[in-house]
Amino acid sequence: MKLRHILFTFIIFGSLMSCGGGDSAPTPTPTPVIKTPGKSVLIGPANAKTCEEGTNITPTQSTVTFSWNSASDTERYDLKIINLNTQETIIQSGITTTSTTATLTRGIPYSWMVTSKNKGATSTDSDTWKFYLAGVGVTNYAPFPATALSPLPGATVTPANGKVTLTWDTSDVDGGPLTHTLSFDTVDGKQPPLAANTNLTVKTKEVTVVANTVYYWRVATSDGTNTATSVVYTFKTN
Repeated sequence: MKLRHILFTFIIFGSLMSCGGGDSAPTPTPTPVIKTPGKSVLIGPANAKTCEEGTNITPTQSTVTFSWNSASDTERYDLKIINLNTQETIIQSGITTTSTTATLTRGIPYSWMVTSKNKGATSTDSDTWKFYLAGVGVTNYAPFPATALSPLPGATVTPANGKVTLTWDTSDVDGGPLTHTLSFDTVDGKQPPLAANTNLTVKTKEVTVVANTVYYWRVATSDGTNTATSVVYTFKTN
């Protein structure tokens, strides 16, 4: 009897073990892959456009419509508009369509760009376009303020034979010839320019520097009637 009882108990225990399913871990759920958002292609206002009219709402302000093409793997967009005279920046975030409006001051040059975003940590910027918002009775627009190309703002550079070449970019929507005046110093970029740095017809200038020094520079661009002055840029020498 004892032997039968032992065998019966062993059979029951074995059956329970075989039906228990074991302790295997559940299959993990795959982490979804979030792709990098695509780059938006800007539509309007057109690049380097003069006399962007907008919709006049007061003698000094107009509503401007900004539009762009949809970007792949994108859930929302940020619009960034910069007043190129003052560097005042307007940002509209979380736009879920491909157009929006902004109220801006008339007779001012602006730049704008769109950033594509989704749930991921990476975003993608569009190109940057510029335009002039039409002002009252304006027949000649100032050039766009110069943008530093080299050295990049805040960069540390190694002089070549004690010299650094400054380069910048600007344009004139009226299409006329431009001259440039470079202010370059170690104070604030606003000191009186050297005679050799005035009435430049090219967008580059080689300057003499010393090591371990912070330099400030800005460019005033004239079309003969109006002048646009850039913000002050800086760089440091090794």
